Amino acid sequence: MEGESKYKDIACIIFAGGKSSRMGRDKALLPFGACDSLAEFQWKKFKPYFKNIHISTKNKNKFKFNADFIEDLPFYNKENHDELIYSPAIAIYSVFKKQKYSKIFTISVDTPFFNIEHFQKLYEADNNALDIIMSRNKAGLHPLCCIYKSSCQDELLKMMEQDVHKLRILTKNLSTKYIDFEDEKAFLNINYKEDYDKALRF
Repeated sequence: MEGESKYKDIACIIFAGGKSSRMGRDKALLPFGACDSLAEFQWKKFKPYFKNIHISTKNKNKFKFNADFIEDLPFYNKENHDELIYSPAIAIYSVFKKQKYSKIFTISVDTPFFNIEHFQKLYEADNNALDIIMSRNKAGLHPLCCIYKSSCQDELLKMMEQDVHKLRILTKNLSTKYIDFEDEKAFLNINYKEDYDKALRF
């Protein structure tokens, strides 16, 4: 599929703004493949296919390669007003508010084996009645291997105002289609050091 025309009606957003608390270091900056970081690996993998591609993050200054970044809007813990909330819901809302895209393909930085063919399956399932097209396999739902429409914004804001951040809650309140995959490797998520070691062996 490489070399074909880029997707022009949907933006690709690589989510790299998590705390990485289970890893103990920033997952987005872990070396992977021939790249200095997972973030750069994901960027180079998807960039040939999309007219618009960004990396979503809390702080763009931590990255050492050139890319188009979108920093999260600041949402704070209600009990501790100095504590920023790390939330993919906030990241998705920030993308729509800052870029005005009608729909986005979201991919987490730590899911390096989800590729353009997997995305194509989501893309082909889209229709105008849907707000969300989400990946699913035997392990469960994958809210950051997904397509979100701008129609999600109001519900996202309502959730955040109620201090609710689970994207699975969002799917229950909007028109969502689940796309089933058999490929387990595509959804290997690098949360712990042993996950990283396993991914490096593939």
